[in-house]
Amino acid sequence: MDDKPVLMISEGELAGQRWTLASDEMLIGRGNDADIVLPERQVSRYHSKILYRDGRYYLEDLDSKNGTFLNGQQVKGTAALQDGDEIQIALCVRMLFIGTDATVPLSFDLPRRDGGSVVLEENKRTVSIKGKELDPPLSLAQFRLLQMLYDADGAVCGRDDIIEAVWPGTGGIGVSEQAIDALVRRLRDRLAELGDYNYIVTVRGHGFRFDNPS
Repeated sequence: MDDKPVLMISEGELAGQRWTLASDEMLIGRGNDADIVLPERQVSRYHSKILYRDGRYYLEDLDSKNGTFLNGQQVKGTAALQDGDEIQIALCVRMLFIGTDATVPLSFDLPRRDGGSVVLEENKRTVSIKGKELDPPLSLAQFRLLQMLYDADGAVCGRDDIIEAVWPGTGGIGVSEQAIDALVRRLRDRLAELGDYNYIVTVRGHGFRFDNPS
């Protein structure tokens, strides 16, 4: 096939990420050796596979503990896939099977920040949580980091994204892993001044995402 299908996560820690199904077998699981690594605890190390056989794609459950579901029905063995099918992994990750890369939507209906607890005003560089404004304001670096995560609407932001947003033009020179981790920690501490909810979620091996509940 010239146009390869795509898996796109619509719900879960990696919401917004997509993978092109470039090989005849794609292993999905929590294990680091999976082709599509899902960090959720409910996902088995080797959970399921996407297979290409005789011109069609199939979903196979690998005797996972918490099950694989296709359009709401639990998969036992293998099931054929069609464009637009919804796959659920352990009922904690939702992904869409999209027929070809050419039909992948440019925008995707990720969880929105509209009406969320945290509200940013870029012009004033202020942050409010449930109507209470953070005082004193965030530092410039903290605000840039928060704005990037906030604008991502729940998608995972990697360390390269953070460097470009917080330290633009540096190419990461002089920016260590420890500096990024320290900045994330300080931002979490500032947000915690107005409540104990963890708005910044660490996605191991991938980066961070912003969870902004209503």
